[in-house]
Amino acid sequence: MADLLNTSISGLLAFQRALDVTSHNITNANTPGYSRQLPDFQTRTPQFLGGNWVGSGADVSTVNRAYDNFLSSQARSASSAYYQSNTYATQAARISNLFGDSTTGLSAAMQKFVNSLQAVSDSPNSTAARQTMLAEAQTLVDRLKSYDSSLKSLDTQVNASISAEADTITSLARGIADLNKQIASGYAQSGQAPNDLLDQRDKLIDELSTHVNVNVTKTDDNQLNVFIGNGQPLVVGADPAKVVATSDPYDPTRKRLAVQSSVGTIDITGSIAGGSLGGLLNFRTEMLDPARNTIGKLSVALSDVMNEQHNAGMDLNGDMGGDFFAVGDVVVRSHTNNTGTAGATVTRTDAGALTNSDYILTNTAGGWSLRRADTGAVVPMTGTGTAGDPFVADGLSIVVSGAAAVGDSLKIMPTTGAVGGMKVLITDPNEIAAAAPIAAQATAGNQGNATISPGEVLNPTNPNLRTATTITFTSATTYQISGDPTVYTYTPGADIDANGWRVEINGTPVAGDSFTVRDNSNGTGDNRNMLLLAGLMNEPVMNNGQTSLSQGIGQFVGDIGVKTNQAQVTAAAQKVVSEEAQDAMQSVSGVNLDEEAANLLRYQQAYMAISQMIRVADSCFQSVLQATGG
Repeated sequence: MADLLNTSISGLLAFQRALDVTSHNITNANTPGYSRQLPDFQTRTPQFLGGNWVGSGADVSTVNRAYDNFLSSQARSASSAYYQSNTYATQAARISNLFGDSTTGLSAAMQKFVNSLQAVSDSPNSTAARQTMLAEAQTLVDRLKSYDSSLKSLDTQVNASISAEADTITSLARGIADLNKQIASGYAQSGQAPNDLLDQRDKLIDELSTHVNVNVTKTDDNQLNVFIGNGQPLVVGADPAKVVATSDPYDPTRKRLAVQSSVGTIDITGSIAGGSLGGLLNFRTEMLDPARNTIGKLSVALSDVMNEQHNAGMDLNGDMGGDFFAVGDVVVRSHTNNTGTAGATVTRTDAGALTNSDYILTNTAGGWSLRRADTGAVVPMTGTGTAGDPFVADGLSIVVSGAAAVGDSLKIMPTTGAVGGMKVLITDPNEIAAAAPIAAQATAGNQGNATISPGEVLNPTNPNLRTATTITFTSATTYQISGDPTVYTYTPGADIDANGWRVEINGTPVAGDSFTVRDNSNGTGDNRNMLLLAGLMNEPVMNNGQTSLSQGIGQFVGDIGVKTNQAQVTAAAQKVVSEEAQDAMQSVSGVNLDEEAANLLRYQQAYMAISQMIRVADSCFQSVLQATGG
């Protein structure tokens, strides 16, 4: 019934509700994730009295959240991008600090070793210089092993973080699913939005976005479905999935990610993006694994060129030099789901052709195929994979064995284990092969002005390498080599190869002139091989003869520095974007205490005014009673 009292009471109750909402806003002004609430005033249905429509007062029909779905989605996306870039930058800085230090970094360690080689070349008979060289070689090996150990430790930490992230995501998914259930029940019970529950659910989704990028869709019953990766469902209504850290099928110590739900288990490692989890996975793929492989590749290249040249020299005992460094072997691992007995023996045949990649060797219906583990690109192979005709690809020789089932696969890691098995093989300073094993000289009494180069070793295993050999000119344009009846045409400066060595003769000889290449047994003060060893750091021996060791190290350290700097710049930029997105959302959803204070005063005054209306209604009623003798 429309009357003064009922109309006033409706207003009193409406403004009391508005005061309650304002009080709730003020109380939660500093509550994370809270969205301010607004009372929605509506007039009551009027009554038709005495030929007129008479108003019946007002109600608070609903309490709305100040919330914008578009701004919220933007804030989540920006937050996810920031946490990804910040996690990546933080981890990258650790690698940059490890290799880039001017005194303990990789470049500095290698330069000290090179300096020790040059010191021996300056004083080839100096025992002190030789001892220093061995000490610096051991220091370099220890430094490389320290780097490898640090990277392994970092990999272990990343694996632990991935497991922790999986547990956190699962916990958040359960919380979201539980709130979905409560919210659906709240809507069904009252038809009104349970605003505080909606805030709690949005807060959990916001927190989830800091761990991984999410996509959210709303259902007809006001629940939210949450998807991650390439659309894998994490929460469907009140049903949460479980994110678990699984073991890599080739390496049980390495963690991957999978979603377990009522429909099965799906690996999502390759599709995860955003948040701290995406940052960890990107860091491992783009920086950590390449760094470990590059350190191994540099170690293999150093060992290969040092050993090759050291074998071509002669030590203070007059013996040919042996290998100077040893490195670890190629690592081969089988897939856990292999049903056959396939195996492979893989050796490095060309250090210059090695890449930074690992490989997957798979037995298909058409035979074995090789692809890169990082990009999946197919790698061409020659050979048949047998001991007599191995597969050859990217500096590797691959011999397969066992009975492989179709689909069986092996992971080949050419350089990952190189540093772990690295060591200095020479321990006696006298065994450093600083001298060349051969010496070339002109015979006394030669009539021409021709000269001969000191000579270089091509094949240190040739049995006649150190056998005295004479080159005799039969004319000014022809010569013979002792033991060889062939008459060769003389070209000044051209290579003359025999018995595993090479010399060059320049000038004009005359018939009868001769030159001798002999054993350099008395040349312990010779430094020719050490000069070659010291110069190897600048020889193009990597990347198929395109990059020297010095350049390779510089490029490696520089690339890490560039990537780290880019990551830090990106993180700083994303932080600004995230803060701006949060500010935009807060401008809509945040509680403004000044505004709430004004509302409080406005609603209080309205409440007091309506209270006076009730007093008026009471006074009128009392007057009626008195007039009627009540």
